Amino acid sequence: MSINNSYFSKNNTIIFNSYTNTGRNPVTEIFYGSTAVLDYPNGYSRFIFDIDFTLLNEKIADGTIAFDSTCSSVRHTLRMTNTSTFDKELLNTSTSQGRMRATSFDLILFRIPNLPIEPDTQQLWDEGVGYDFADLIYNYSNFDKNFSLRPSNWYQTTTLDEWTQPGIYDNENNGTFNYNDLVIVDIQHFEFGDENISFDMTDEINNILNDNTPVHSGWGIAYKPQVENLKGLTTNYEVQFFTRHTQTFYEPYLETTYDDLIEDDRNSFTQGKVNKLYLYLYNDGIPFNLDTNPLVDIIDNNGNTLFTGLTSCHKTKGVYEVRVPAIIGYNSLCSFTDNWYQLTANGFTIPQIENQFNVYPLSHSLQIGTTSIDPKLYGFDFYGIKQDEKIYNTDIRKVGVIIKQAFSTNKLLRPVSSYYRVYVREGQTEVQVQDWTKINRTPNEYYFIFDTRDKIPNEYFIDIKVESSGEVNTYKRQIKFQVVNVKYSE
Repeated sequence: MSINNSYFSKNNTIIFNSYTNTGRNPVTEIFYGSTAVLDYPNGYSRFIFDIDFTLLNEKIADGTIAFDSTCSSVRHTLRMTNTSTFDKELLNTSTSQGRMRATSFDLILFRIPNLPIEPDTQQLWDEGVGYDFADLIYNYSNFDKNFSLRPSNWYQTTTLDEWTQPGIYDNENNGTFNYNDLVIVDIQHFEFGDENISFDMTDEINNILNDNTPVHSGWGIAYKPQVENLKGLTTNYEVQFFTRHTQTFYEPYLETTYDDLIEDDRNSFTQGKVNKLYLYLYNDGIPFNLDTNPLVDIIDNNGNTLFTGLTSCHKTKGVYEVRVPAIIGYNSLCSFTDNWYQLTANGFTIPQIENQFNVYPLSHSLQIGTTSIDPKLYGFDFYGIKQDEKIYNTDIRKVGVIIKQAFSTNKLLRPVSSYYRVYVREGQTEVQVQDWTKINRTPNEYYFIFDTRDKIPNEYFIDIKVESSGEVNTYKRQIKFQVVNVKYSE
């Protein structure tokens, strides 16, 4: 399982009945409450954004992310960091603007609608250049340079165009475009108000990537109408999240997880269980994809065909997987053939490929006896990333992991369950970039792919975890390196 992060291309916070623009603010304040205060934004606000799919589309086009439902899944989660998530002491307090921190509420994620009379025409909007939520006058020649009334805002999308309905939709269902007409992508409940945003956008994004959703102009986040329409409040309540203009590591993004895990059983193919075999395709060392998924026959050493026409699936760029049903009835180590055929690339036919593998008896993977197995400690060598290396944020690195028994020099081990985790550090806090992910296992190596193109420049750490004999051992900070921006590299 790997991840790809897609970042926002633009965002803005629009404010009820206000021309104020806050597109450049590093924090979005999504609030509701009293409308009695006239000299500062009041009522309620909504956050709007769009996402840059350039890198995601590139990975889909070249087959790195394979939309093959037979052996992989692609999921998408919108992630935004709450500004108060780091300090529990902030709960039930007020913000610097004097608003109470909201608790016990729901936020909706909705799709910005196209023009009602022209369903295929987007409501295109500009981010704007505003920063402040109010004209606070900082003595800049009698005007606040950080305050802007330029679009987009509650009423306008651009200088010449307006929203079909002010605020995008009417929350009382009395407008030109109403809440009941919205496409609600997901709803998230916030019990304490310091939780991070984690909206499930899987169906929404997959439909867009598969051209099943009409053109769109982004999404919005808002309180439910029942909250926005609360009457008689004497104060305002809000929740804050970092926007794309934050100067911190917590830039919002769409996290795409896709199943490209390789667990090749060619060197440990065992009777009595389902095993997986893989075909790897390279052209001058560069992986390439076939036009269609090949078929596979499994033949024993006597020429008997055990399985014919097994369907394979596209796992990732240049890699195809076939799941072989359990084989039984062989009492000793036997040699088998996996025959891959119906291979075409760019319209050209490729001759069938025959590979060999040994089938071990079930006892090869079982340990049965009167004594328990002692847990093992492990040591690691790496290639693909050097310790303390500075890596450009245009690189894609294949990181090989050599797993050995600790305190031995060359004793390699049978297949083990191994994982890696990526994070950055802020003081003593570890900020997760990628959760524990299984390391790929092929007949000749363990490895994972680290793509820097969707990583924010920072210092990164990688931990390794190995499961053995009922124990889970974590090996901290096995690799430390920096991702640096090409423009500022030496």
